[in-house]
Amino acid sequence: MAQDFRDLRVWEEAMQLAERVYALAGRLPREERFGLSMQMRKAAVSVPSCIAEGNGRSSLADYLRFLSMARGSLSEVQTQLLLAGRLGFLSPDDVDAALAQARTVGMLLTGLRRALASKTA
Repeated sequence: MAQDFRDLRVWEEAMQLAERVYALAGRLPREERFGLSMQMRKAAVSVPSCIAEGNGRSSLADYLRFLSMARGSLSEVQTQLLLAGRLGFLSPDDVDAALAQARTVGMLLTGLRRALASKTA
């Protein structure tokens, strides 16, 4: 396990995704401020937060559980981005760029999870 979660590339990528989602959510219509916009932001913040919290836990099982929660939040972000695109709130290019970044985070999460799980085998 990394000594500090800030040393993890997956955490840094997830932080960048959260920043992007915040910027995109700010473009949604005003009436979505307490709806889709807030949901997108909460899910995006949850991804790096779960990575950090898992890293700070004392057991490998807890770490893996928090990485699983990060994966779930990442799926929420992807769904919400797709919905915002379908509703015409975001351009296809903006959605595609954010989803590409989300895929990178997902691959890094999978890699970290596999590396940690191999320590329990």
